[in-house]
Amino acid sequence: MSYVKANAVLPENLIAEIQKYVQGEAIYIPKPEKAHRKWGSLSGARKALDERNLSIKHAFKNGKTISQLAEEYYLSSETIKKIVYKN
Repeated sequence: MSYVKANAVLPENLIAEIQKYVQGEAIYIPKPEKAHRKWGSLSGARKALDERNLSIKHAFKNGKTISQLAEEYYLSSETIKKIVYKN
């Protein structure tokens, strides 16, 4: 996260209004809900996990056991159970 000086991007009247509540502090202004992206959507990590989980579900349906999958994917048995039993 980078910092931006308020007087570089906000009008003076808005700065004066904010100063009624806070002076000399850092304020985090969140993005609007519409601008939020899901975790991993930019890096591709989300897609990779979704594909891995789909492979795990497919292997489970084709007869592999929870313990076999846990060993193969280096995950705990509980994590494998969460993946295969999730709708």
